[in-house]
Amino acid sequence: RLLCFSSQIINNYVDGAQAGAGDKASPGGLHFRDSKRKVDYVLAYHYRRRVASLEPTRGSPSAAPVSNGGAGQGRAGPRQRQPDDGQRALWEWPGLPGLGAVDLSPLDALEEERRLQREEYERNLLEAGLEIEKDPENKSQGLSFVRIHAPWQVLSREAEFLKIKMPTKKMYEITEEKGILKTLNEMWCKLTEPLQPQVPRQENTNMKNLSYPFSREKIYLYNIKDKDTFFDNATRSQIVREILKRTSTKARNSMGIGTLIANNVYDAAYPLHDGEYEGQNDDMNERKLLYQEWARYRVFYKFQPIDLIRKYFGEKIGLYFAWLGLYTEFLIPSSVVGIIVFLYGCITIESDIPSKEMCDQRNAFTMCPLCDKFCDYWNLSSACATARASHLFDNPATVFFSIFMALWATMFLEQWKRLQMRLSYFWDLTGLEEEEEHPRPEYETKLLQKKLKNKSITTENSKENEKEKLTWSDRMPGYAANFGLILFMIMLTFSAVFGVIVYRITTAAALSFSTNETTRANVRVTVTATAVVLNLVVVLILDEIYGAVAKWLTEIEIPKTEKTFEERLILKAFLLKFVNSYASIFYVAFFKGRFVGRPGRYVYVFEGYRMEECAPGGCLMELCIQLSIIMLGKQLIQNNLFEIGIPKLKKLLRKLKDDRTELKEMDTNQSKDPQQWDLDYILEPFTGLTPEYMEMIIQFGFVTLFVASFPLAPLFALLNNVIEVRLDAKKFVTELRRPDTVREKDIGIWYNILSGIGKLSVIINAFVIAVTSDFIPRLMYQYAYSENGTMHGFINHTLSYFNVSQLKAGTQPQNSLFAQEVSFCRFKDYREPPWSPHQYEFSKQYWAVLSARLAFVILFQNLVMFLSVLVDWMIPDIPKDISEQIKKEKTLLVDFFLKEEHEKLKLIESFVTRDKRKRRSGTKSKRTRAASFSQCHRGSSPKGSFTSFSSQHTVV
Repeated sequence: RLLCFSSQIINNYVDGAQAGAGDKASPGGLHFRDSKRKVDYVLAYHYRRRVASLEPTRGSPSAAPVSNGGAGQGRAGPRQRQPDDGQRALWEWPGLPGLGAVDLSPLDALEEERRLQREEYERNLLEAGLEIEKDPENKSQGLSFVRIHAPWQVLSREAEFLKIKMPTKKMYEITEEKGILKTLNEMWCKLTEPLQPQVPRQENTNMKNLSYPFSREKIYLYNIKDKDTFFDNATRSQIVREILKRTSTKARNSMGIGTLIANNVYDAAYPLHDGEYEGQNDDMNERKLLYQEWARYRVFYKFQPIDLIRKYFGEKIGLYFAWLGLYTEFLIPSSVVGIIVFLYGCITIESDIPSKEMCDQRNAFTMCPLCDKFCDYWNLSSACATARASHLFDNPATVFFSIFMALWATMFLEQWKRLQMRLSYFWDLTGLEEEEEHPRPEYETKLLQKKLKNKSITTENSKENEKEKLTWSDRMPGYAANFGLILFMIMLTFSAVFGVIVYRITTAAALSFSTNETTRANVRVTVTATAVVLNLVVVLILDEIYGAVAKWLTEIEIPKTEKTFEERLILKAFLLKFVNSYASIFYVAFFKGRFVGRPGRYVYVFEGYRMEECAPGGCLMELCIQLSIIMLGKQLIQNNLFEIGIPKLKKLLRKLKDDRTELKEMDTNQSKDPQQWDLDYILEPFTGLTPEYMEMIIQFGFVTLFVASFPLAPLFALLNNVIEVRLDAKKFVTELRRPDTVREKDIGIWYNILSGIGKLSVIINAFVIAVTSDFIPRLMYQYAYSENGTMHGFINHTLSYFNVSQLKAGTQPQNSLFAQEVSFCRFKDYREPPWSPHQYEFSKQYWAVLSARLAFVILFQNLVMFLSVLVDWMIPDIPKDISEQIKKEKTLLVDFFLKEEHEKLKLIESFVTRDKRKRRSGTKSKRTRAASFSQCHRGSSPKGSFTSFSSQHTVV
């Protein structure tokens, strides 16, 4: 029920000649059409005109971009009068006869309502001081852009309001480290010179500008050489974004740009990139510099230009890449130690007595059948390869490596706190306060619905409405849905693990029925490999589902602010993905083979299907296989292929959609070359750092939680992260729209998650060594049961006897091909022999080993925790030099203020003194002239003389 043409306050109408002259875009597409004012922000929207024939004809008024700053002047637009009823609107256009009332369909009415919302919103932006330039809507439908520029008055006002720290004129010297530390630092700088990115650096790195929150009253303090460049592009876009967030419209009580985008009034809002990252032109910009020195795979060996990343993308993204860089650097020593541990296993494999005994065919350990009826007796020596492979990861060095990795995690977190504090100091974030966030659009919509339901929207109680908020009772349905669905999703994960277990059991049984001897011989290898791949596929699918479910669950909770929304989303997504990624690994580590039973009394899952048991060499080797395939599969498929492929696919689909929409009508007014806002619109919108952090946190869990079973995990993580850093860099520079600058002084809740994983890894590794590996049984045998203090006889010690005549009817091997008559078979457990009065009950050795395992868990956990606390205490969170510099900066700031105020006071006093002197000299000369005048003209009136003097004095 709105108008096909209406008077637009932002888009004035000018003559066709004037419009044609002004339509030429600025070179590079980073400025308004006057090529002077920067484009600080862009709003994009799709429009649809109802009647194409109503476009102004040649020579009639045409839409041209005119902004608040006065880029051009146009005559008044068409006159709009209010409709008589709500379903019909009338419009007039001077000089266009035959146009009368128009009936609008619901779709047209919705489109016109959005157009009026855009007009009102843009009018409010003008009132806030911003300057706007719009494209002419000269097609029946299409994509249009609103370009926004913030003049100096707005920038200075908002910078003061947001308390943005800006450099002052005062510079001070940073205290350098002295002695051997300085020498080592200089040597390190020389050695790493080829690894440094070729980006502009500060000429004198020992000097730093004293920064202070911007204040218009103290503008004389700041080093303002050019008002157009004093605030960089990232700061300018941050200021404009804050104005866009708080500017409201009366229609639907929309509060800010977020609500308008949610209501499809606008499609997108984003700051512009600093031009192209590659091309024919030789103009260097920060985006191109980041691409050449950071976002290409050929520069993988170079350090990251963290300061330039922070300047271009903001502090929040800068901190993420700084954290990722430090984490990758810390993986280097852990990878080296992991390789040494693995090589130790390779070197000592020939001298390992238990594996030798297992491989020795002369021992002739006849093992009980692995399944009922169809499985035959078998010799333990047939599992020689598995035993030898297990020694690579199950050796005494893995205990040392577990302790090392626990301390490594603590040192990494401590070093990150120090680096974070150092970056906060150099990035002027030390005094950053929590900013009051704007409510999310969904929260405002829910609050509005509550107000409407309570019929409380009146002018009388408007003050009470402002204080009204959503209570726990309003959110109770969301909380109940969260609890129920999260519980269901966790049970779904356990069901998937159980499904894989059933697959392993049934497949093993089916392959055992095979008549092919090779198939029967490789049953365990086949089942293990296929089950792990199947489990990986399930993990990847559930990961994508859980990410979407976590987001939906967080949305129905209706958090008030974006920060609260992000924290709750992180916790839900981490919980679901943690359980999904590690559930199968926990099963293999701590549950597989624990509930098998014994010959004659096995535990059955289904009728005829026994619970699976560990390989003769133990479950540690299978745990290693499970961990390595899931870790490598997630990194290769999910972290790399998905990150590369999905953004490119979405970009292609968006481009095809826009091309299809505008294929029928070519915009003759637009320049042939696409402008920067066109290029950026095609890019994928930035949705936050949660996916980037999440994949690295899950990887951190793989590196620390079960590292005792897979010492090469840090190495594979390092190789992945070398690619991941450049992959993320390329995505941010080339595939994503430029994110909004966000000031953050830490990584938030992610640090708490990392700390929790580090503490949990100590407990899990203690249980892996004590329960999953054979480390404790070997120690117990060597020092408590061995006759000569060696490991000879260990295999025989761990195998129990069973009388085959006591097998249940129907479970004995059919058509046994075993070479000799079998009276007793062996199975791995600590149980009394058949000739004992307490046959098949747990032996004393079992309880002794169990006690030793529990004692080791307690000892290991307390020792490592103590060492971690000791490392935490020894390494201060704030570096000593940074702590001193912060104190020094505060003192210098006070002195600088006092000096400036003193100079200001002296300047005022000098002006007052000079003014007094002028007054005195002026008064004295006037009196002399007045006296001589009265002597020469005694007949003149004294009153006239006084009047003359008075007037001259007033002028002075």
